Amino acid sequence: MENPVNLTKQAADKVKEIMLKEGMDDQWLRVSIRGGGCSGFEYVLDFTKEEVEADFSYESEGVKILVDEISAEHLRGTSIDYIDGLNGSGFKFINPNAQRHCGCGQSFS
Repeated sequence: MENPVNLTKQAADKVKEIMLKEGMDDQWLRVSIRGGGCSGFEYVLDFTKEEVEADFSYESEGVKILVDEISAEHLRGTSIDYIDGLNGSGFKFINPNAQRHCGCGQSFS
């Protein structure tokens, strides 16, 4: 399977900045989904030192990424960008598998 999630340069730069600021530059970025949000699933970004055997592990734009098998099925082909603008800033998920998104962009079905 191809990498389930890829980061844009802007997203990778922001992740690296946060990791450095928080002293977590030796950790992985875990990208996953969980039930919830206003559309059924919500995106989760977290840092971890623990890799599970069934995880997909790879690098995108110099960031070490882990994605569990179940999340990978829902996230296949997803790109994560970082937007910084007048209407706010944050990570934006571009998920080709999502049938609909909520208004905040943090959940999907």
